[in-house]
Amino acid sequence: MNNLRLLTGLFAAALSSVGACAQGHRVVTLSEIFNVAEARSAQLRPAMTEQEEARREISVAKAGRLPDIDASLSVSYIGDGFTTKRNFSDYQKAPIPHFGNGFAVNISQPLYTGGAISGAIELAELKSTAARYAADFRRDNLRFQLTGYYLDIYKYTNLRRVVGANITAANKVLAEMKARFDQGTALRNDITRYELLVSNLELRMVQISNTLEILNTNLVTISGLPEGTVVVPDSTILSDALPKDGIERWQAEALRNSPGISLAQTSVNICRKAEKIVRSERLPKIGLQAGWSIDGPILVEVPPINRNLSYWFAGIGVSYNLSSLYKSNKSIAKSRLATQKAKDDLDVATENLTLAINNDYIRYLEAYEELKTQQKSVELADRNYSNTSTRYAVDMALITDLLDAANSKLDAEQQLVNARINILYYYYKLLFTSGKI
Repeated sequence: MNNLRLLTGLFAAALSSVGACAQGHRVVTLSEIFNVAEARSAQLRPAMTEQEEARREISVAKAGRLPDIDASLSVSYIGDGFTTKRNFSDYQKAPIPHFGNGFAVNISQPLYTGGAISGAIELAELKSTAARYAADFRRDNLRFQLTGYYLDIYKYTNLRRVVGANITAANKVLAEMKARFDQGTALRNDITRYELLVSNLELRMVQISNTLEILNTNLVTISGLPEGTVVVPDSTILSDALPKDGIERWQAEALRNSPGISLAQTSVNICRKAEKIVRSERLPKIGLQAGWSIDGPILVEVPPINRNLSYWFAGIGVSYNLSSLYKSNKSIAKSRLATQKAKDDLDVATENLTLAINNDYIRYLEAYEELKTQQKSVELADRNYSNTSTRYAVDMALITDLLDAANSKLDAEQQLVNARINILYYYYKLLFTSGKI
């Protein structure tokens, strides 16, 4: 009895603390959580940064089309020179103007690079697309994770209600037992065993409350909701009519919308583009060139001329890396293998997606059948508990029968809650797998 009072006191204190924090409770829909998470969740920030980095990479690649301009300026001290015969005899000093200066400007504008520049730009754009798909994939994973927390909160909230109702019913039976014991028609052992049932139920209630606190903290923290928010799931979520479209539709939607498939396809395109860039090394490079320079003194004359020499030039330059004829073969072969691997990865991703959709769809339909079964089980368990209680009241059933009936009723009601949540879980699993969450 002392243990019973202690557990009852702890349970009452827990309920009081929940009531004291009631100002933080508010009904939040899944769509609201998704919107908040997309704007505030720290889990998505790395993906957003990677997207921005990939977009900046496009600008860097486009800068390859701009002309290269080199400018140089020099000021120097030039020492005197000397002249000798070829056998280093007949030394004669050669005075040279000591102040030297130089300035040069060279401009080169690429005209044709064999597709290297345009390929680099297209490659950067593909990487930006891949970063976007990767961000979408991470967002979908986050949404599914939050959905799991949300549905678990819904499930354990309902379980708390079920266990609470069973505690109330058990306490009522316990009070009747005590009254019968006072009348001499019940055994102390029966009361003790039923008190143990109540104690277990109260412990189960504490465990459920702790689980709810953990789930709520995870959901609030990861989604970026204000600290102290206690999420109350939208009670209408179970009443929403969920579609039972054929598996063919889900397969088609998945192939069209899955970020994983899109990312794998983009990887194939990136490898193809990289292969094209490697091939461009075998092509000549053509560009406009222009320059102007002024240098002094003129040292190529003897004696040196203490004047500045200026000249400019403009023309077309052609360059060809002859070593690419025998060096690029290995790079091209490696690029081909990378492209083939990307194609194989795409085939594997498509196959895995098809299997995942098939698995989720079967589980989704199975959840409906499970719900029907659990509804029938609850009906039978309620009927069995009612009959057993009536028989126990007239001494036609043992306390073990009543305990078994109570446990069966509690288990059936808990399984019914799980069955209802499972339908939603597998529906959102299908949305996640098909890229539509």
